[in-house]
Amino acid sequence: MAKQIEGVYERILECAKQEFLEKGYLDASLRTIALKAGTSTNSIYVRFQDKEGLFEALVGRQYSYFMDCFCKAQADFAGLPPESQPEHLSSISGWCMMEMLLYAYEHLDEFQLILTCSEGTRFSGMIDEMVEIESKGTHDYLAVLRQLGRPAPPIDPKLEHILITGMFNAYFELIIHEMPLDQAKAYLEELRSFYTAGWMKIMGQ
Repeated sequence: MAKQIEGVYERILECAKQEFLEKGYLDASLRTIALKAGTSTNSIYVRFQDKEGLFEALVGRQYSYFMDCFCKAQADFAGLPPESQPEHLSSISGWCMMEMLLYAYEHLDEFQLILTCSEGTRFSGMIDEMVEIESKGTHDYLAVLRQLGRPAPPIDPKLEHILITGMFNAYFELIIHEMPLDQAKAYLEELRSFYTAGWMKIMGQ
């Protein structure tokens, strides 16, 4: 049976990666992928069900690791005693964002696919998903500040959304442009300092 032919699965993935990187998900052709892999489109359907299943096989594991790391950092911070949260405001998120950056640099092709080639798949909403999670974390932290008797001034929801979205877009620019890793790490530290100081100012802390 075709699915038992050694090496076909790997050739399909490699050819699919190049096709998606060159054309993006929407314009990528399964016919072209099959031709370059020396197989048939039916062989792709047998192994991956459809085009999105093929894209998922390329980036699903990396996407899950990245998002799990981000969500864990949010949960770890929320799990701290309220009185300890202000002093750890940047340390947990900083460690997480650095770990995520290093992971992305170990899988640059996969994150180029997610960040620049995934329109038409569930992966294209990654930044929006992270913004939503970060917004909830921000609201939870504002509630903690009120509990501690250190309430923040009201934050306009639209401004909050713009600031959080801008923060993640700046972060992902490092990966999209594949800056030298040492430079990317230095820029990340500067971004952290910039956004931490800005949020502290807005929150009146």
